[in-house]
Amino acid sequence: QEKSSRLSAALFGEDCEISCDQLYELLKYAALGKCHNATQPSWCRIYHQSQLAGVVVIVLHEMSQLHFYKFYLQFKHLRKVFRHRFTLTPSTNFLASLCGEGANLGPQNTAQGLASTSSECIPKNSDLQSDPIIRKYGEKKRGLTGYTLTLEEQKKYDYPIKGSPRYKGYIYTECDQQRTDSSPLFGLDCEMCLTAKGNEVTRVSLVDAQGQCLLNELVKPESTVVNYRTRFSGITETMLLPVKTRLPDIQTRLKKMLPRDAVLVGHSLNGDLQALEMIHPSVIDTSLLFARNQGRRFKLKFLAKAVLGKEIQCEQKLGHDPAEDARAALELAQFFIEQGPAKAAELNLEMLLTAEVSQNKAAVQPQGHRVQKQLNEPPLLPTPCFLDCLQVTGQKPLLLSRQELDSSGLCQSNLSISNKQILQKALADVPLSTFSIIQFSLGPEYTAAHLLAGLCEKVRSKLTDMLTIYAGPFEENFCLKSVKKEFGRCGPIRSLTVVTETHEPYVCIQYEVLEAAQLAVESLNGAEVAGSCIKVQRPVTAAMLDCDVLLKELELDVENEGVIYVAGLKKSLTETDLQEEFSQLKDLETLFLPKDLQSGRHRNCCFLKFQKSQSAVDALEVINGWTVKGSKLRSRNALASGHLWRWIWQMNHSTGKEGGNSLYEKMDQLSDSEQELRKKVKKLDQHVKKLYRSLQNNTLCIVLLPGVNSTHGSQPGLGLMGIKDDGGRSAC
Repeated sequence: QEKSSRLSAALFGEDCEISCDQLYELLKYAALGKCHNATQPSWCRIYHQSQLAGVVVIVLHEMSQLHFYKFYLQFKHLRKVFRHRFTLTPSTNFLASLCGEGANLGPQNTAQGLASTSSECIPKNSDLQSDPIIRKYGEKKRGLTGYTLTLEEQKKYDYPIKGSPRYKGYIYTECDQQRTDSSPLFGLDCEMCLTAKGNEVTRVSLVDAQGQCLLNELVKPESTVVNYRTRFSGITETMLLPVKTRLPDIQTRLKKMLPRDAVLVGHSLNGDLQALEMIHPSVIDTSLLFARNQGRRFKLKFLAKAVLGKEIQCEQKLGHDPAEDARAALELAQFFIEQGPAKAAELNLEMLLTAEVSQNKAAVQPQGHRVQKQLNEPPLLPTPCFLDCLQVTGQKPLLLSRQELDSSGLCQSNLSISNKQILQKALADVPLSTFSIIQFSLGPEYTAAHLLAGLCEKVRSKLTDMLTIYAGPFEENFCLKSVKKEFGRCGPIRSLTVVTETHEPYVCIQYEVLEAAQLAVESLNGAEVAGSCIKVQRPVTAAMLDCDVLLKELELDVENEGVIYVAGLKKSLTETDLQEEFSQLKDLETLFLPKDLQSGRHRNCCFLKFQKSQSAVDALEVINGWTVKGSKLRSRNALASGHLWRWIWQMNHSTGKEGGNSLYEKMDQLSDSEQELRKKVKKLDQHVKKLYRSLQNNTLCIVLLPGVNSTHGSQPGLGLMGIKDDGGRSAC
């Protein structure tokens, strides 16, 4: 959907361990876009950020990745909705680090404080001297030459400059005559498509001072078009098919049309001139003319409506009309020149923008969700917290939690507030806020250090059983090497031992990945290995009784959609070799070759991710029995293709620090409360489900199990994220 935001994260295969600082950068960009020095984070990408309806962060306090996989079956909603997951580095003061350094979120922002979460307009500033337009130009009127960019400004804002090596080959308009306040103005706007070369012009419009369109021409790019950007450009492949006009033709026509003292006007005109590969010495840039604080810029669509009372770039139209945009920019410059900076400043554009945003949000809110007045003073949010930037732009962030930050930055609990109360307030207040942090808690009785240690040991024990298979019986003098070779074709083996306590020999094999153990059970049970017809099975323990259910749910996990596991590879094969071997598979998107986390060597298996689920199904039929470089391959659907495989490896290679009676006592205590904890987790999952379903489409939702970092031990956290789409699931 062209008008929907989209989230892309390079989290397949490699465990993407994200710090609180990296998470902070994501939240800052999602909430503010390119304002306030916010940039796209390196580890994921948000497309069409400006289309986001809001950002909601749900924190499951004092829970970790360990809790998610221990109670995987209870987290029914989380595991079925959120496609993108990442490991989160635990923090000693998670709530403060999440909000940014210096955040002071007091009780007035918590559920207890009953604070309003509405967006409020910034009061009109009666002192024009503080307005950025007045600070830049003063209050007195100037002629048009007083608003053209200086040479230094052109360099600063990346305008093509004559004589600069960077713009060698650009065509100079040769408009060298000295400008006066009577020099003619011309509005210019271009639409671009993305080609193999970069941004190339596909349409050019030029209007004169009376608004007459002098040029409105389609241009055929020199390079192959990669993306027509139809939503913005209005250009389609069909439109360009009959076009013969090329960029040099447009350059020649513009040179002939422009008088020697022409002043070009446009909105962020540097991009248009770069795409035209032309240099013009005298320009007025309306995105800089209507100055804002901190380097931000108003959009042309907003300025046209606020200043001129004109609607441009309407949603009903396919793409922007460059003639309409050029005319709007020209009229904005004419307004500024004729009325002067003081008149422009009196419009209080910042207030109008905030009011427009609030009005747009109110239009989609139910009648019952109306803005309430703040009962307490707004919280102090010192720089550089991005929540402060939100408030400056008229957006009031919402925090609902049992936790409060005191003056020292430490979290204090208010146990009188229940998760149900937090949910009810969130359902009412989240629609009124563009940025919300909602925190649910298990309660101190479920987060004690001794219970965490017991929980960790239970999970480690169950993982070991799931990675282990028993095979046999074999003949008395069977060939162990043959057995290891045959079972090694299912995936990397951690250990292989012979069981001698039985009447006939058996082998116990522990794998490094879940898929390998499952593949061994599926493909070798009943097979003839080392001269014996054998049975392959997992250990039978109380904890393993739901193993088949758990494996089935892992296979259906949205993170594993379109992903298959392939084993039996020679370790000498490189990623390039495999890319070449599997290139014939339809819709193959990514190949991941796991490494031993200690030696760094490749394992004898890989994961293949396909763009379509059906292509993965088709690939399974092709690959099973396929021979690559003399090795016969085996494959199945993935169970732990994302961050999970590495977490399993770490759990499987770590050992409990405590032993003896102490550990058994903790295990007993956990058994007493585990049933209650399971119910608690299931209830939390239902709370998240209700809150998620209430969100507007196109809302970025991030669920965080922040992990545990204390003197008693550390457990990594887990993040799940996605942008809600029409189907209720998170969009990629």
